[in-house]
Amino acid sequence: MMGAGEESGAGRGSGVEGGSGAGEESGAGRASGSGVGGASGAGVGSGVDRQGRDLPLDAHVHTDQSPDSNVPIDVYAALALERGISELAITDHVDFDRRDPAYDYVAFSERERTVRAAAERWAPLGVQIRFGAELTYHRAWESALRDHVRRHRYDYTIGSVHDWPDSPYTPSRVGTWASGRPIDEVVAPYFDEIVAAARSGLFDTIGHLDVVKRYLYPHLTPGDLARHPEVLDAALSAIAASGVALEVNTSGLRHRVLETYPATWAVVRFRELGGRNVIAGSDAHRSEWLAWGLEDGYRALLEVGFASLAFRRGAETVQVEVPERLRLPGASSRGHNAMGSSSL
Repeated sequence: MMGAGEESGAGRGSGVEGGSGAGEESGAGRASGSGVGGASGAGVGSGVDRQGRDLPLDAHVHTDQSPDSNVPIDVYAALALERGISELAITDHVDFDRRDPAYDYVAFSERERTVRAAAERWAPLGVQIRFGAELTYHRAWESALRDHVRRHRYDYTIGSVHDWPDSPYTPSRVGTWASGRPIDEVVAPYFDEIVAAARSGLFDTIGHLDVVKRYLYPHLTPGDLARHPEVLDAALSAIAASGVALEVNTSGLRHRVLETYPATWAVVRFRELGGRNVIAGSDAHRSEWLAWGLEDGYRALLEVGFASLAFRRGAETVQVEVPERLRLPGASSRGHNAMGSSSL
C-alpha cells in the first residue's frame, strides 16, 4: 500500500508513491492539469507559495507512528502554532493486510497515549490535537477493520483505498492493465472499493477519492478522468448518500497530477449529487508539508458553494467555517451549509 501523501522515494508497499524514480513528484516539470493548482500548472517547483496559514483545521496528518513518516507529533504542533493552524487531526496509517508495512506498526494503546498526551500539552497554547486514523479499506479485510473500529475509539476516521499488493495498479502491472481498456474498466477495481467503503458505515471521511489517477499516470491522466466524469458518479453518489464526508486532499498539488484529490470538478459533481459533508487535509508526511496547499483546498470548497467544512464525529455533525478571506475576488458562493462552526 502507498498513501497519497507519502513523499519518500524509498516508498512503502508497492512503491507507487515514490517509486519509479518519482521521488517527491513535485510536478514542477508539468504545465497542464485541471482543478485547483492544475489550471495554472503551478506545482512545488513553480515559485508559488502554497504554505497554508491562519486556518482552522488540517484534517490529515501523518507522524512517526506511520511507517512512511519520521516527524514527531510535537514538531507538527509547534509548526501549527507558528503558522496559525488551530487544529490538527493525527491520522496515522492503520492497515489490515499483513504484507503492508503499516500492519500492526504501532499498537493502538501507544498511538492513543502519544497523541492524547500531546493534545494535553498543546491545548493550553492554542493548538487542538485530535486522535484519528487513516484506515486502509478493502472488502477482503473489512471484517478485521470492522472489529478494530468496534474495539477502539478514535476521534476521527478516514477510510482510504490504496494500491493493495494484488491490485492492477502496482508498478509492475499498471501499464499492461491500462493498455487497450476503456477508462471505466481501468478504474473500476479502485472505485468499486470506494463505493463499498462509503457504504460500510465505518468511517467519518473518505480520503483522497481519485488518487488512482496517480497510480495510473501517465497511462491515464487527470484530463482523461475529467473527460469521463461519469466514472466517478457511483463513488460520489455512494459518499453523498452515506453522509460521510468527501475529503479534499491537497497532496496532489505537489504530485505529478498537479491537482487535488479529487479534482474540483468532482467536488462540484458531489454537490450536484446531494453531497453536503466535506473536509480538507494536507496529507502531510513531512514537516514542510503541514497545511501545504490547504488554502487552495479551502478556496475550492468556497468556490463550489461550501461555506464550511462539515463532517461526522460519531453521531454528531461538526461544522467548521471556511475563512472568508480565501474567497477569490469577484467569486460568489453557490450556496452554503447553514449550521454554525465547531471544532473536530
